[in-house]
Amino acid sequence: MRMCVSLLNDFKGRRHVGCCALIAIKERARCKSRLGEQLDASARIALARSMLAHVLAAVQTAHSVRQVIVISPERDTVPAEVPVLADTGEGLNAALTQAHRTLLDLGCREFLVLPADLPQVTAAEIELLVHAGRHAGFAIAPDAADSGTNGLCIVSGQPLRFRFGPDSKRFHIEEAESAALGTRVVRSPGLAFDVDGPADLLRLRKLQWSA
Repeated sequence: MRMCVSLLNDFKGRRHVGCCALIAIKERARCKSRLGEQLDASARIALARSMLAHVLAAVQTAHSVRQVIVISPERDTVPAEVPVLADTGEGLNAALTQAHRTLLDLGCREFLVLPADLPQVTAAEIELLVHAGRHAGFAIAPDAADSGTNGLCIVSGQPLRFRFGPDSKRFHIEEAESAALGTRVVRSPGLAFDVDGPADLLRLRKLQWSA
């Protein structure tokens, strides 16, 4: 994975304090395909961009986060000051695993991993997840169904394999246990709520109307 020169210079030879946040998002035109009956292509792209902007704002406000990196096949509307590492098409898990190992080699030891579709997540919830990860070594925020993964905090010098997909909560906990890391589960509304299907979209609209 190619790393931009400024990011390499930022990490090399320094003692790192704070988390490196990895925010993963697909090519915008491919985001939220399960909402195809509710939203046309331009509306799905707008939704994906809006949720990513919200996640980036929350992460950048969190005091425990030192560096924010987006993993994606395209920059699109990501602000220029946020590095984008290319997802070369081998899939989300492969891209995250490669980015994690590259940053480990550069000396980073605290990682926050979030998807880009958490429209209600707050900086306080991110701090809660990071605090749990620092205490145990590994913290996971499950989705509302309690089977998926909507956030990870890893505090370790060991490489981990990412297992996003069906039943990922169980698989990620297994990965942490195999690395002899303690595990904490963090449940909070903003971390649990992601937008995947029509019911999630309806809930998001209701939340926006009531705001």
